[in-house]
Amino acid sequence: MYDIVIVGGGPAGYAAALYSANFDLDVALVSTEDPGGTCLHRGCIPAKQWLQIADVYSTVKHASDFGVVTTSPALDWAAALERKKTTVTTLVRGLGGLLKKRKIDVIIGRGTLEGPGRVRVDTADGARSLEARNVIMATGSVPRTIPGYDLDGERIVTSDEALDWPSQPRRVAIIGGGVIGCEFASMLTEVGSEVHIFELTEQIVPGADPDAAKMLSRQLSRAGVAIHTGVGVGPAQVGPEAVVVPFGEEQVEVDVVLVAVGRAPNTTGVGFEGTAVEVDRGFVKVDLRTMETAEKGVFAVGDIVAGTPQLAHAGFAEGIAAVTYIATGEAAPVDYRAIPRVTYTHPEMAEVGLSEPEAVRLGYDVEVFTHAFNGVGRAIIMGRNQGSVKVVVEKGGPILGASVVGPAAGELIHELMYAVGWEALPSEAAAFIHAHPTLSEAVGETLLTASGRSLH
Repeated sequence: MYDIVIVGGGPAGYAAALYSANFDLDVALVSTEDPGGTCLHRGCIPAKQWLQIADVYSTVKHASDFGVVTTSPALDWAAALERKKTTVTTLVRGLGGLLKKRKIDVIIGRGTLEGPGRVRVDTADGARSLEARNVIMATGSVPRTIPGYDLDGERIVTSDEALDWPSQPRRVAIIGGGVIGCEFASMLTEVGSEVHIFELTEQIVPGADPDAAKMLSRQLSRAGVAIHTGVGVGPAQVGPEAVVVPFGEEQVEVDVVLVAVGRAPNTTGVGFEGTAVEVDRGFVKVDLRTMETAEKGVFAVGDIVAGTPQLAHAGFAEGIAAVTYIATGEAAPVDYRAIPRVTYTHPEMAEVGLSEPEAVRLGYDVEVFTHAFNGVGRAIIMGRNQGSVKVVVEKGGPILGASVVGPAAGELIHELMYAVGWEALPSEAAAFIHAHPTLSEAVGETLLTASGRSLH
């Protein structure tokens, strides 16, 4: 009998498996493919590799701005695709080696909960049954679609297929202006594709700080992305040469449509029926202190958990929380307030904690402080001085949240993560000195202003 059987090999599942080694637990990890999940195989990692490729292309294209003479760059799409595959393969192998080193039994097959302490695994060699004192369900999520956009894998696709396009699409319509849609738009536009984003709400990256979203929208528009917000789309008209996407009284003709309207929890047919596990619209309800479901000994982590962000690093944290409770009996809940959220566009957008509207809605008396990158020496040196840092502070109190739009925003946000997580006062955070010239000076300048003694 295992101490834990984990169903799902994505970030939440493999993090739980790896962390369990700290407690010498006997663990099996059941995965339908080599561990890594959507994030490693078809999500975070390959998407960011494509964004890096686009960044390199753009850097070379604008090399003359820095006095470097080059010929015009040409993108070898096949070579770029191979680079993406190599990156994924390298990380998959590394993860497999790490799981083996930690003595985790990895079983390739489809896992189904048969009841408390029992998991059925359908493998290529037949079915087998596993017994465990605890079961962690980490079955992840799948792309959603909308009526009128039947997925065919070629003309109407999700991010799963888009990451493996055999050639560069010339004209693309992206349905959904969330994180995934914006990242693809940024990448494709940078390498020369014509891109349209259609977002039903009034801003891209719905739920993001409105000022940050507006700033990102402005930068993507300047790069060439045609952004249509506050509009719905009619059913796609798939023809032999093109796909027509109608919206309002207008329409656009493209070569391919990328449907990026979010991800649905993968909880159908995984065995929750017949147990005490509570499922609401596909999401699993858990005790967020322990990640345990209403069925004792059955835990849920990652994208399937109700009310928590569908982020790989949130899944890591939830896996750790579940294992900690199983091993010690002590709750170690995730601090969701301080989980960073990053949109890896060019420029990047990152947030942590409460946005200004959220803080106001919760009844805080807030003050907002900003500092633009246009005067930051390092940003000017890089030729990437668009964007700003924004900090939301409770009047007379701690830092509640922050957003960054600009170069390396996904890295800079972690400095503000600590400030939010530790409920630091602006004066406390501003007391630390930033090296000059660095991008992080934008954070330091914002904190100085928030403490009542700005410099520049």
